[in-house]
Amino acid sequence: MASLMLNDGMISGLSHITFAVSDLERSLRFYGGLLGFKPLVHWDKGAYLTAGDFWIGLTLDPAASEATNNSSYTHIAFAVPLEEFNALREKLLLLDAEEWQTNSSPGESFYFLDPDGHKLEIHARTLPDRLAWLRENPKPGIRWVE
Repeated sequence: MASLMLNDGMISGLSHITFAVSDLERSLRFYGGLLGFKPLVHWDKGAYLTAGDFWIGLTLDPAASEATNNSSYTHIAFAVPLEEFNALREKLLLLDAEEWQTNSSPGESFYFLDPDGHKLEIHARTLPDRLAWLRENPKPGIRWVE
């Protein structure tokens, strides 16, 4: 089997994430109003919102809540400036965002569910921060690719 090179120029980054949602207006309030994504356009069964150069799509799917898999660690983390992290975390808690995991990783993270049960995280550190921590606290079996 041929090996897959991840830096061969085919994938240049993350384009967008689309969430299946059961209530479009509720999700627009959550992602636009609470998390601060900028709504660009919405229609009867969907919407596009942005945060910087990153965008998300919302697609109306009445089975969305039933289909969300809460048994795995798969989640999406949004970058938040360190100086805004605590305020956003408190805002989420005040609005009864359900915390699905307590942070045990280095740095500031808050793990919560959206209205349809998608696992999300706000995170206030960078990949270089995490790699520096990992060099000081290596995990069993760690291998660095140089």
